[in-house]
Amino acid sequence: MKKLPDEIVAHYEQAEESQRLSSSGGQLEETRMRELITRHLPAAPAVVYDVGGGPGNYACWLARGGYEIHLVDPVPLHVEQASAASQTQPDHPIAELYVGDARHLDRGDNSVDVVLMLGPLYHLTERNERISALQESYRILRKGGIIFAVAISRYASTLRGMIDGIIDPEYIKIVDRDLRDGQHRNPNEHPAYFTTAFLHRPEELKAEIETVGFDLEGLFGIQGPAWLLQNLEEQWADPNCRERLLNIARSLESEPSIIGASTHIMAIARKTEDTA
Repeated sequence: MKKLPDEIVAHYEQAEESQRLSSSGGQLEETRMRELITRHLPAAPAVVYDVGGGPGNYACWLARGGYEIHLVDPVPLHVEQASAASQTQPDHPIAELYVGDARHLDRGDNSVDVVLMLGPLYHLTERNERISALQESYRILRKGGIIFAVAISRYASTLRGMIDGIIDPEYIKIVDRDLRDGQHRNPNEHPAYFTTAFLHRPEELKAEIETVGFDLEGLFGIQGPAWLLQNLEEQWADPNCRERLLNIARSLESEPSIIGASTHIMAIARKTEDTA
């Protein structure tokens, strides 16, 4: 199994990914992810391979819906956390969990209905590595199977820094490189500045998906511009404001001129031919 760079593993061992979605911004992200996934999922009990499934937030949710879930993640802590989460719902467990790599999946050809790839593409910093991961997902999907592949927007760090008023010279250097070539680096491992990643333009994600042979069904901005609100926590706590924010995100999700303003971009695509 290929290994992620040590700084990425260290980031996730320290950053408590299992708690990230509990914030208002995280709840916005999770709500919209679930909406987009639900809208395109086949009926249960389809087989879902959650590649880079982290601590199991989405795997457990889908398992409760009757899906057969297999989770693989390169961070041992995440697999431990996903296993523990699965054990809290014994009537709807995750079927399989293992430490592994998106570029080499331990699964037969044409054997799953859905691939969730909600994280790996942004930690595979070279295009050939991302293509390898997408090819593996293509290989294991059945004809007609669907992939949900998520990237971080090229502009996420820039927008975040503007809203938060970050003028730290170290952060400005990070943002400058993000905009120049999409390669996000945090050489001093500042805990708030994320970790080694590649940030996509929407058209780059589209091109990578189509290069592998997938039939792209759509690109979607997940959060819309709502994540940029300085009072997001206050607005999210108000049910009326929350629904208004979600409606804005829904109305703008496919608008080409605004997709990149979301933190995350989702490509939804289908495999139309059997793997030879």
